[in-house]
Amino acid sequence: MTGIRIQGVGTAVPEHVCDQTYVRKVVENLFSERVENLERLLKVFDHLHIEQRYIAREPEWYRQDRGFGETNDLFIETATKLSISAAQQAIARAAVRAEDFGGIVVASTTGMMTPSLEAYLAQDLGMPMDVVRLPLFGLGCAGGVAGLARAAELSTIKDGAPVLFVAVEICSATFQRNDLSKSNLVGTSIFGDGAAAVVVGRAEVGPEVVGSYHRLFPDTYDIMGWDFIDSGMKVRFSRDIPHFVKTHLPGVLEEACASWSITKEEITSFITHPGGAKVLEAFAQVIGGDRRTLAASHEILRLHGNMSSASILFVLEKMVKNNDLQSGYGLMSALGPGFSSDQLLLHNQ
Repeated sequence: MTGIRIQGVGTAVPEHVCDQTYVRKVVENLFSERVENLERLLKVFDHLHIEQRYIAREPEWYRQDRGFGETNDLFIETATKLSISAAQQAIARAAVRAEDFGGIVVASTTGMMTPSLEAYLAQDLGMPMDVVRLPLFGLGCAGGVAGLARAAELSTIKDGAPVLFVAVEICSATFQRNDLSKSNLVGTSIFGDGAAAVVVGRAEVGPEVVGSYHRLFPDTYDIMGWDFIDSGMKVRFSRDIPHFVKTHLPGVLEEACASWSITKEEITSFITHPGGAKVLEAFAQVIGGDRRTLAASHEILRLHGNMSSASILFVLEKMVKNNDLQSGYGLMSALGPGFSSDQLLLHNQ
């Protein structure tokens, strides 16, 4: 065991909340005269697994053409605000002092900043100026797991000093009103905005980080990612992701468990990225569970949609708050661009 434990978790969302019915109407008005068979494509909004999402601006804001500069400014403004809020919650729950932090890790893929976001957060939160900074970009939905793993490793290197990890995504800043592809419609139907923060460090209580496992799948770049165009970031993902999960994840979990010298049957809790209902169904099949096994993931998906890297930390917060992490091993699991899979093994007392 590493002795590095999760000490506090915090989350934050923007003030604007919209339900699926309203977003569907906005999208229908935008695309009705430009897309053939729109009614058929709009069926992606007609699912019960997402009821609402939080976004950075009122839906009407997204009706206008916005250049990359303007949408990226939206990212910077909202990501900074939400990250500070989530971080302050996590630090308060961890009951640690800002001046004691040895590192700060930030994962985000929906906007760009130079200096990167953690430079601002470290100063705004009162961290020491020799704090180790680690920005992570391009991990997408896997960023929540991968980033938490890097934060735990950094804490180990820093002799157990507290490390703050923040995952923040402003997915609405990537909306492309002139992109008539099905991928854009699907993305518009599931993505939301949010930030989550976790404090890890050497402590006596809290879920302990046992180890991590990363698996990159060769020649799978087209499955998930972003294309950078003049108006911003254009989403790219394949409808075959659920099938990919069923086909490849069993082997990945076997490899991961072998690297930790445990069996899959020893895992008592699953903290899974809520990428979509079909992805969760596929994962449940892989682990031999059902909807109840991933109840927290389904609940976060229902109330927040897919917030990319931040989502799984919302699931973690919910399970910690509700004491849903059973005694024994817990597995955090997510998929991201690459195409790749990230796993993090926890042990709960």
